[in-house]
Amino acid sequence: MKPFFRSTERCVRPSRIFYAAVVLSVVLWALVFHSTSLQSGDALQPPPDLCAGRYVYMYDLPPRFNADLARDCRRMSASTDMCRHVVNDGFGPPMTDGASLPERGAYATDQYMLELIFHARMRQYECLTADPAASAAVYVPFYAEFDLAMTIDNSDMSVRNALPRDLVDWLARRPEWRAMGGRDHFMLASRPTWDLLCDPNGGGYGNSLMSYPAIRNMTVLAWEASPRHGNDFAVPYPSHFHPSTDGQVVAWQSRMRGQERQRLWCFAGGPRHESRKTGRNQIIEQCRRSSRCALLGKEAATKQPGLYTQGEYLPSHAMRLLESAEFCIQPRGDSYTRKSIFDTILAGCIPVFLHPISAYVQYTWYLPRYYRTYSVFIPQRDVLDRNASIEEVLTKIPPAKVAQMREEVIRLIPTVMYRDPAAKGMKIKDAFDIAVERVIGRVEKRRRAAAEGDREYQDSVDGYDSWKYDLLEDGQKEIGPHEFDPYMFM
Repeated sequence: MKPFFRSTERCVRPSRIFYAAVVLSVVLWALVFHSTSLQSGDALQPPPDLCAGRYVYMYDLPPRFNADLARDCRRMSASTDMCRHVVNDGFGPPMTDGASLPERGAYATDQYMLELIFHARMRQYECLTADPAASAAVYVPFYAEFDLAMTIDNSDMSVRNALPRDLVDWLARRPEWRAMGGRDHFMLASRPTWDLLCDPNGGGYGNSLMSYPAIRNMTVLAWEASPRHGNDFAVPYPSHFHPSTDGQVVAWQSRMRGQERQRLWCFAGGPRHESRKTGRNQIIEQCRRSSRCALLGKEAATKQPGLYTQGEYLPSHAMRLLESAEFCIQPRGDSYTRKSIFDTILAGCIPVFLHPISAYVQYTWYLPRYYRTYSVFIPQRDVLDRNASIEEVLTKIPPAKVAQMREEVIRLIPTVMYRDPAAKGMKIKDAFDIAVERVIGRVEKRRRAAAEGDREYQDSVDGYDSWKYDLLEDGQKEIGPHEFDPYMFM
């Protein structure tokens, strides 16, 4: 038996530092494992849906309601080649004069092409969906202006109403329509809505598209809305600059801030046969007598038939004039509004309005409620009946106030533009973005009310005072007397 020998090595007890190191190591590895697990879990989670609540379903209408009309563009006018304006998704031919507009993104855009422009933007809309059940709103790409332009000279109202009636019948058969009776649908018309409200059993100018009950359920966008109807809303006329980057917008705003304004005021327009109703003759006469005002000269009008209507002012000349003045006079056009309002804002020029329907009760989605922050109001009757001096009113505005107003106008520039449909990654919202947001908001109110049992909910009220609802202060629910009341029947 081997002898048992006692070990001479001492058994050393681990120190407290050793135990602390082990515990710390375990904790660190646990944290690493936990963090890795969380990251793996996050990777399995779907990213947030940035389009939630913003999806739009767009009908694929039969081509006779849009594409065929655009292809038949020569029928729109006997005096002007309207097909020239259809190109570039409705922007028209590029403008390359390089003086009054940027070298890139400038087009000779015709106001009647807004249906094509809006449709092109919607085809590229980042939240377009093929599932109508997932949509927040439904877009109907009907080219109402193209149809009416081709039939307006026909004295037979049934002919003018033929395609609108077919559209209503087509929509009424769709399950998407029946879901809310069309109250989640919207469309755009490159026309004043007055032209689409004819009595189908009577006569008058235009057709009856917006008088049909089915269309009355929809939201209709137009570049001139009626202040007396609850379902139509005004969007800006298309101007001539259609940017494709945020940088182009910011650069344009900076250019307008630094623009030298040699003139106090200007008027980009000509006389009308009904100038007594608009004050145009008085404006032109006052401007001609002033050394601080300018008008479009004869050299600004085209003499080439086919490109534009002979005698029509060229866009580059009009923009050059607007950019040269502090204030730009905006009387009524052929209707209450005119394209020059938005050319003026694009030019960083302070608009001067003679009638509240020209802007203040129209573009409530786009222009500030407090109109004195960006514009001047000189009542039309003061110019017509009292021969009020426009220049005298303008010279009384302090320079500091003028600077504040011009800065507000320049701030508005992006909101009244229609950007290039192919542009990607732009953060600045344009007129299209704002319109879609407001339509979706309106539909959401209607959908919420329907869920609560009010199937006939409307967020506006028809009638002579319907315009007042869009001008209510935040939190205000009841309408009452308004400063524009005396002008609404002029």
